[in-house]
Amino acid sequence: MKHYNFILLLLSFSFLLSSCARKGRPQGGPKDEDAPILVLAKPAYESLNFKDDNIRIYFDEYIVLKDLNKQLIVSPPFKNDPLITPQGTPSKYINIKILDSLRENTTYTFNFGNAVQDNNENNPLENFKYIFSTGDFIDSLSIAGSIKDITIKEPKKNYSVLLYKIDSTYTDSIVYKNKPDYVTRTYDSINYKFTNIAEGKYFLMAVDEESPDYKFNPRTDKIGFFKDTLYLPKDSIKKKPMILFKEIQPYIFKRGKEVTKGKIQFGFTGKQENIEIKLTSKVPSDFVYRTSFEKDKDTINYWYYSKEKLDSLNFIISEKTSIDTATVSLRKKKMDSLSVSSNVKSVLHLNDTLILSTNNPIINVDKTKFSLENLTDSTDVDYELKTISNTELAVLFEKKMKRSYRLTALPKAIEDIFKVGSKDTLDYKFNTKDTEDYGSIILSVDKQVKAPIIIELLKDNKVFKKKILNSSGKIEFNLLVPDTYMIRAIIDENGNGIWDTGKYLEKRQPESIIYYPDELPELRANWISNLNFTVTKKGTE
Repeated sequence: MKHYNFILLLLSFSFLLSSCARKGRPQGGPKDEDAPILVLAKPAYESLNFKDDNIRIYFDEYIVLKDLNKQLIVSPPFKNDPLITPQGTPSKYINIKILDSLRENTTYTFNFGNAVQDNNENNPLENFKYIFSTGDFIDSLSIAGSIKDITIKEPKKNYSVLLYKIDSTYTDSIVYKNKPDYVTRTYDSINYKFTNIAEGKYFLMAVDEESPDYKFNPRTDKIGFFKDTLYLPKDSIKKKPMILFKEIQPYIFKRGKEVTKGKIQFGFTGKQENIEIKLTSKVPSDFVYRTSFEKDKDTINYWYYSKEKLDSLNFIISEKTSIDTATVSLRKKKMDSLSVSSNVKSVLHLNDTLILSTNNPIINVDKTKFSLENLTDSTDVDYELKTISNTELAVLFEKKMKRSYRLTALPKAIEDIFKVGSKDTLDYKFNTKDTEDYGSIILSVDKQVKAPIIIELLKDNKVFKKKILNSSGKIEFNLLVPDTYMIRAIIDENGNGIWDTGKYLEKRQPESIIYYPDELPELRANWISNLNFTVTKKGTE
């Protein structure tokens, strides 16, 4: 009986073991936090006199490649990207197929960044590199520094940094058409570092590019560069940051086209100086027109009206640097109906002006159809109507604090270029606030540069107010809506009152921009923020 019970116990124990085995691996235990380890490379790591076109790198566990297109940097860059497999499936190796001819006596670096990760826990093999040389030794020089985009306070932290060797083939135009001799990227930092560089003279630059091709496209890319030649190994550390900027492109006329009946748009790119549009077609005596720039676009709107039907119009478009002609066919049958809007929703701030905006040019305003009433006091308010642009009408009056107002305009109070009046009655109600509802910023500026400076107050990354200083002093920004603001100073080297960008071919750097060093606390109502701002060239570094 005892023997029988022992057999039953043994069978039960075996059943439990088999059941556990079917459930998979035991749960729990320490988490794998170890990165993969390179165990073998063929050809070997840091091989000399390299002549192969295929590389295989083995690891101690299954790995996957994450974000390889973003992480991998090959320096010097190839004309045709190498073929790297496998991707998308776990493997214990990486295979690199080189599709280009290799340069003589050159050290190559395949920097995988953090792309190599173990398959189970995604632990990265940080800053993993494979290096070889087609010559008798591995180049070992390096250079490091940082990048700064002075037009924004918070950097993007993802820039391409390019190093060109200065030899008999080097010209300034090489950056537009040829890949550099060495390349690196900043990724999650504003800092860059080149390694395994050969001794020599170099030109160093950086580009902010959407899709890295390691060339400078001035239409889309920002650029930064050091004007002086670098000598390696002497210049291994650059203390000053490389300043990024966007060049202003030269003016180029694009075309003219009819967008709606009575409205033509002329497009252009680049910086323009005094564009003039001259009509060369013979037109009826009742022909009238208006022109204006489209806000925030490289476009000029040209509105016209005549009772007679016109098939096309011919123009000469002249600018300081060029003259173009355009013939615009007129086929549209529908014109934009007149619409009017106000810049004030419910509150007219004491520093603001009430402006009515239209989509079509304003030709006539009938003041007799307007009225402005102080609802709080039940009184009429004296006001003036002033056309400040083709499509903007300002309503000027003496604003009183803590009042309610109502502006009304009867139908046809405003008439556009097409002889069409406003259709509906315009009715706008709004209030004003007390001075205690606003805050102020008093800025004491210590100006330690010779050139004039432009102090800009920014809200939502847009210039809200600005003042020019020729010497140290105090600036007051009053009646500010409670909000978060930023302050910056522009060193106006040429004294033209605006910020001027740089130009690569002229080796000209942009004018310096210095941001107020501390983050400004949110401005509160009935609050005065007293700040001290020292403006010096050191602030640009």
